[in-house]
Amino acid sequence: MSDTLLPVLLQFSVALLMAAGILLLSWLLGKRVSRRARTDLSPYECGLPPFEEARKRFSVRFYLIAMLFILFDIEVAYLFPWAVVFRHLGATGFWQMAVFIFVLLLGYFYILRRGALDWN
Repeated sequence: MSDTLLPVLLQFSVALLMAAGILLLSWLLGKRVSRRARTDLSPYECGLPPFEEARKRFSVRFYLIAMLFILFDIEVAYLFPWAVVFRHLGATGFWQMAVFIFVLLLGYFYILRRGALDWN
């Protein structure tokens, strides 16, 4: 066997043993769960029986606002590295970030005007 393939074979066997061990452990511990009482497996909701189906539909507005939050949150995250090196960038760096913030504000006012943030 080649010396170059020995680390790959070792890595593969360690991964295989770990996967087999995890499966065996879950099989052994999983048998104990089936002996529990029926109330142990029911969802706990403040001591009250569930009164509503857990799989209810969400409005598209919820996903839209979540996506817009992620979008603007990621864009604003670029401000921190800029602020750290602000003195080294000079006027060029300032004006580049001013254009960036301007475009960001244009997008914000556009979605505000379109009513994307209105929950009703």
